[in-house]
Amino acid sequence: MTNPVRILVVGGGYVGMYTALHLQRKLKRRLGNGGADGDGGVEITVVSPDPYMTYQPFLPEAAAGSISPRHVVVPLRRVLPHCRVVVGEANSIDHVKRLATVTTLATAEEGTGPLQLPYDELVLAPGSVSRTLPVPGLAEHGIGFKTVEEAIGLRNHVIEQMDIASSTRDPAVRDAALTFVFVGGGYAGVEALGELEDMARHASRYYHNLKADDLRWILVEASDRILPEVGEEMGRYAIRELRGRGIDIRLGARLSSVENRVAVLDDGARFPTRTLVWTAGVKPHPLLAASSLPLNARGRLSCTAQLAVEGAPHAWAAGDAAAVPDLTAAGKGPDGTPAECAPNAQHAVRQAKVLAENIVASLDGQPLTDYRHKYAGSVASLGLHKGVAHVYGRKLKGFAAWTMHRAYHLSRVPTFNRKARVLAEWTLSGLFKREIVSLGSLEHPRAEFELAAGGEPPKPR
Repeated sequence: MTNPVRILVVGGGYVGMYTALHLQRKLKRRLGNGGADGDGGVEITVVSPDPYMTYQPFLPEAAAGSISPRHVVVPLRRVLPHCRVVVGEANSIDHVKRLATVTTLATAEEGTGPLQLPYDELVLAPGSVSRTLPVPGLAEHGIGFKTVEEAIGLRNHVIEQMDIASSTRDPAVRDAALTFVFVGGGYAGVEALGELEDMARHASRYYHNLKADDLRWILVEASDRILPEVGEEMGRYAIRELRGRGIDIRLGARLSSVENRVAVLDDGARFPTRTLVWTAGVKPHPLLAASSLPLNARGRLSCTAQLAVEGAPHAWAAGDAAAVPDLTAAGKGPDGTPAECAPNAQHAVRQAKVLAENIVASLDGQPLTDYRHKYAGSVASLGLHKGVAHVYGRKLKGFAAWTMHRAYHLSRVPTFNRKARVLAEWTLSGLFKREIVSLGSLEHPRAEFELAAGGEPPKPR
């Protein structure tokens, strides 16, 4: 018997999960130590820091309470029953030796060092991490918005600030608690701001001494526009819509400092605040730099149109980690190189399918397929019943765009189980009022016991 081909998928996000899912389906007869019809067997291993894939477009709605957090994630072991799922962090890749070094949850307990995973075919899809800048105080006071934990933590935090403002006797503490600063005018920042402002506005009616107008929402964007993906016209509409709700949008401004819980902009504006949400872009995962694979000037893997890593046989990549040439683009990028596919979910899901097909074709000695997909457009939510969209050349706004936003993402969230649960929650939320409960104890589940045992109570953020 021949040894099975070992396929290692690093990353459990869009590309990682969908690639493994397609491989699992296409190689079903070969999975295991033995193949069928004389074919060699195949083993698929998925390494992910979390045992689930997060559908990030639903994070703003999860933060606003429109969707339950557990329905924003897809458990990898359920959708990949024929794959080996290793929950851990890949630290380095030695493609010459075909070896990945992985730190698992048991590494520290074992005391035997990181796990060494050999492979024959590598799919590198670790995604991206938040792009931060050396802003004084950002690490101490900033809140990210890339994970479901951050989304739910931010929801609890916003409601907690309203509780603080309602109970304090200090006007300065009240003002800071009711000031919410978001840095970054892309999808994450605008959608999170729109949904949370909507949620807080609704929640304020249940406080005896708070009004919606007492809350101050500020969006800081370094460029002269927001939501560039939906086009300039729809971006201007989004600004008018948000400003019409009393949201202070600061274009062409940068955050200089957030020390002592005071957000200071480069134009001198100062905002005492207890909430600063950082959504100012992403950067390639540090694992890419720790690999022996070729990177482009932006730190992404240099890939061919077949989603193979250039100059590295048996290595594949897609999504945020990969610089894939856009064969449908007529022009070139700003630096004169061929245009690249945007690092977004729309491309990632489609690239994963082509990537899986090309791996199977490579194993069978068949020709590979170029990835070619024309960008369909973009949709963005600005809160309940409000949105903007630019899809296939058509521009929509308001309720129509919001409906398209929900319909599109409902069609894209993986598994029928999740689709049904999300649709049921949307239906119930339309019939009943929003939930406005802050479950702050989720962030400190042992706080009550520690206090009873003589420990210190956690301090509010």
